[in-house]
Amino acid sequence: MLRIVLGGEDAPQGAATPNRVRATAPARRWHHGGVARIVLLGPGAVGGLLAGALTRAGGEAVLVGRPGTVAAIARDGLRLQSPRYGDERHAVRAVERLELRGDDVLVVATKAAGLRDGLDRVGGTPAAVVPLLNGLDHVGVLRERFGDRVVAATIRVQAHREGPAHVVHRIPLALVTLAAPGCPPLVAALRAADVDVDDAGASQTDVLWGKLTRLCAIALATAAADRPLGDVREDARAVAREAAAVARADGAAVDEAAVLRELDELPDGATSSLRADVVAGAEHELDAIAGAVQRAARRHGLDVATVDRLSAAVLRRSSQFTPVSGTRV
Repeated sequence: MLRIVLGGEDAPQGAATPNRVRATAPARRWHHGGVARIVLLGPGAVGGLLAGALTRAGGEAVLVGRPGTVAAIARDGLRLQSPRYGDERHAVRAVERLELRGDDVLVVATKAAGLRDGLDRVGGTPAAVVPLLNGLDHVGVLRERFGDRVVAATIRVQAHREGPAHVVHRIPLALVTLAAPGCPPLVAALRAADVDVDDAGASQTDVLWGKLTRLCAIALATAAADRPLGDVREDARAVAREAAAVARADGAAVDEAAVLRELDELPDGATSSLRADVVAGAEHELDAIAGAVQRAARRHGLDVATVDRLSAAVLRRSSQFTPVSGTRV
């Protein structure tokens, strides 16, 4: 059964209607380190999941996105369907543009290709900027504007959008890893919302490559063949070996054996959002994922033949599908 729960300071008051439900309690503000708001740029699967979890816990979260998505969330609330957080609809504040306050934390959850356009939707300077994008290159783009306020981070989660105001969290995993120097206000907010956080102080290089090595292996192998991991596991292992070698050359302490063990332990049915995006004709992240590995390999004079072969196959497959406009926010 879908339970309707609204929270956040912009939740409507009064009796319930099919799309509006009385807010049961006022929002609780976080003031850890002076930060009161968590602003999420990009209300896709990651941004929507985190906004729902934060609002569910009584926190103040603001989503910034495109008009159609903002209108749907304002009208219907944001439905978060999760084995960890339940099946609930939340009154998350969603806006098309926002002037950031000096005590905000800006969490960037756009797709890589939509980063620069997304940044046009926010003005001002926040206390910290925490990007959760795939790949490596986005950190430099953000530092051009926000300087040392940018704290590199990654998220491990399996989630997708069923519609502009509906996020499906497929398994309980929800882990955010922050590089040094970390962001204590965001850590406190996420932990209060029952989101796991690793803030042990790893370097930016270790954090970004730690995810990219695994992600590139699964994404490339499944997307190139349009098959689940169980059918392409050897290709995934070959990509992981190549990516781990590039990561080490780039200064990351990546444990190749651990990556291979993790791949071996994943179920045969595991797949990737890159595969789904290619089939859907949606904007995909091949360049952010595989391209980042290829560019680093060229810098270090390393051969990544499997990455190159599978990347070419993904490009060929993606050309067979008609692009869908406006699928990313």
